[in-house]
Amino acid sequence: MKHSYLKRSTLTPTQLFILSFMMLILGGTILLMLPISLNKDLSFIDALFTSTSAVCVTGLIVVDTSSHFTLFGQIIILMLIQAGGLGILTFSSYFSFFFKGGSSYENQLATKDFMNAERVGEVFTMLKRILLITFIVEGVGALLIYTTLDSTLIPQWEHRIFFAVFHSISSFCNAGFSTLPLGMMETPYLYNYPLQVIIILLFVFGGLGFPIVINVVKYLKHLLNRMIMWITKKQDHYIPRVLTINSKVNLITTFLLIVIGTLILYIKEYDHVLAAHHGVGKIVTALFTATTPRTAGYNSINFHELYFSSTLLIILLMWIGASPNSTGGGIKTSTFALAIFNFISLAKGRDRIEVFQREISESTIRRAFAAMTLSLLVIGIGVFLIATFDPKLNLLDIAFECFSAYSTVGLTLGITAGLSTASKLVIITIMFIGRVTMLSILVSVFKKIKFTNYRYPTEEMTII
Repeated sequence: MKHSYLKRSTLTPTQLFILSFMMLILGGTILLMLPISLNKDLSFIDALFTSTSAVCVTGLIVVDTSSHFTLFGQIIILMLIQAGGLGILTFSSYFSFFFKGGSSYENQLATKDFMNAERVGEVFTMLKRILLITFIVEGVGALLIYTTLDSTLIPQWEHRIFFAVFHSISSFCNAGFSTLPLGMMETPYLYNYPLQVIIILLFVFGGLGFPIVINVVKYLKHLLNRMIMWITKKQDHYIPRVLTINSKVNLITTFLLIVIGTLILYIKEYDHVLAAHHGVGKIVTALFTATTPRTAGYNSINFHELYFSSTLLIILLMWIGASPNSTGGGIKTSTFALAIFNFISLAKGRDRIEVFQREISESTIRRAFAAMTLSLLVIGIGVFLIATFDPKLNLLDIAFECFSAYSTVGLTLGITAGLSTASKLVIITIMFIGRVTMLSILVSVFKKIKFTNYRYPTEEMTII
């Protein structure tokens, strides 16, 4: 009986996931308030805001990271970014495995679903690959960033190493934190296009999602093996669908969003925000501006100077965000793609969604619809509350801030530091919900019901 009670009282994987994030944020808040972490006084709310922004890899800040925090404080922020970017579920699974002699089957199933693994046995193999890929990419990124730095701007080599490591981890984790007061808008770095290209590659790579990256690597190995077979004239064993439907949809959606976003901003802002840049510089800056809303949070322009229509485009890109199971946020590229597919299917009179000769399951469509609806609901409530607490703020600025917070982007039109305490708490809540997702919170709260053997009669409802 005692064993049965303990089993029933154990936290579900979803509750563990959410609680882990909360504990990490609270621990980070305490560490950031230590005298060894600060050059200046920091209130509890601002410490909580900074810790939440780091763990949720958002990048919104209420105090300057470089001047307000000591080297120790900046290292704490970096560790929070790394932990938040990888995801607490990854670490909790490892902790469960190593410290308890194994992981429960329920937790393995949860991790399997989170990592999009085909079999439970693949879970820990994929987790190891995630850690390996993360550290390799961040290491290579730091090395490349180091080569682009001007020694006259940062004379000491150890400071250049820390700069490179900090920005590599922050970029790959789509956090947007920087040790520069104005980020990439600092004059010496504004025209450092090689640095900006490296940062773009890092946060785009981090935003693809680990399962997709692993699947693409597997596909490239498959192509290489087929090429070797063709050269050596050996029999080639055909392996169908090496690249999954999930990877295809997300890769195509990501590519189209980057290309279309860059072209629109390049054309619209050519003689406006991009006027200070020339030649390749205009293209790189437009590319940077179009990709950073995909939850990266870095800025090489003043977003407050954009045309109104360009700002609306940035909000849309922030809302869509990165790909599933990645370091980025938003409703995800797959959700947006499914919405488009649904529109097309309805227009054609089809009763199902078919992509690449496969039918998308009803449960996937329902989750996508729930993700979109809940995101707009949370953002709408946030806009309402901040407009109530800070009525003097512009509605567009508030909406931009809330979309940025929910999608864990970190871009702002300049109102973050001036928000009231109540509004800061609203943004903190939105950042947290955006990272763990509202759907996960609902799943952790509501009790699961058992499937029944009966079904009620189907009834149509008027929609349009």
